[in-house]
Amino acid sequence: MSDCKKLKLGIPKGSLQDATIKLFEKSGWKIHLHSRNYFPEINDDEISCSMCRAQEMSIYVEQGTLDVGLTGKDWILENASDVVVVSDLVYSKVSNRPARWVLAVAGDAPYTKPEDLAGKKIATELVSFTKNYFGSRDIPVEVAFSWGATEAKVVEGLCDAIVEVTETGTTIRAHGLKIIKDLLSTNTQLIANKKTWEDPLKRAKIEKMSLLLQGALKAERMVGLKMNMPKAKMDEAGRVLPSLTSPTVSSLSNPAWLSVEIVVDEGVVRELIPELKALGAEGIIEYPLNKVI
Repeated sequence: MSDCKKLKLGIPKGSLQDATIKLFEKSGWKIHLHSRNYFPEINDDEISCSMCRAQEMSIYVEQGTLDVGLTGKDWILENASDVVVVSDLVYSKVSNRPARWVLAVAGDAPYTKPEDLAGKKIATELVSFTKNYFGSRDIPVEVAFSWGATEAKVVEGLCDAIVEVTETGTTIRAHGLKIIKDLLSTNTQLIANKKTWEDPLKRAKIEKMSLLLQGALKAERMVGLKMNMPKAKMDEAGRVLPSLTSPTVSSLSNPAWLSVEIVVDEGVVRELIPELKALGAEGIIEYPLNKVI
């Protein structure tokens, strides 16, 4: 396929890079990175890949340099980008939950709410969003761009507060800071260029990609269970078996037994297996899933 007809996919470079490549692999696309090369290979002749920072992704997608890409909701808001949000993809380098942009101050500071910072200096990488947040509430503050090590700036006396992204708050607390306000919950989003979205062939490709990525994410929290269950205990087992819909039940050559298969949240398995064993289940097998759709 000629390059002009290929779907130009942006992969976020940085903290989400490895998690994104792993997610695509579970979805059916293998992405191979080259040393010092911003154009990885992908096992799909209809797609070409480029690496760029998540902070810039929505800009390139809006301009049409990329057809589709993955970036955070925060950077779409920061850049005021006019793109199509195809789907939310809640994943991160730490956990499958949204990250937070928070307002934090020194642990011994007297500030307890945003209004207390009137006339103060705030350091952040998310400058436009922070200015809009305080401006919309008529709280006069000075917002300074931070190139990194933002938490340390409060400790060093370079600013009075920071707006920083966190998943668990551990790093912020480790620097002796306290969070006084959650400003924004953000997660990765699959976004598309508006003109690309109007192309039926490319839109179909993007929708397929979205479906499989979401299926792979859902599968990360779930496992399959397969077992043999005494037929006489099936009604009791049915009351304790969580499932997406209902268990798959098949007859065996021995009419006194049934084969039962379910898909469940991984978190319930440690409690569920002993219950099933107590009901007489045998040959219980737990197996991982690539996609749940």
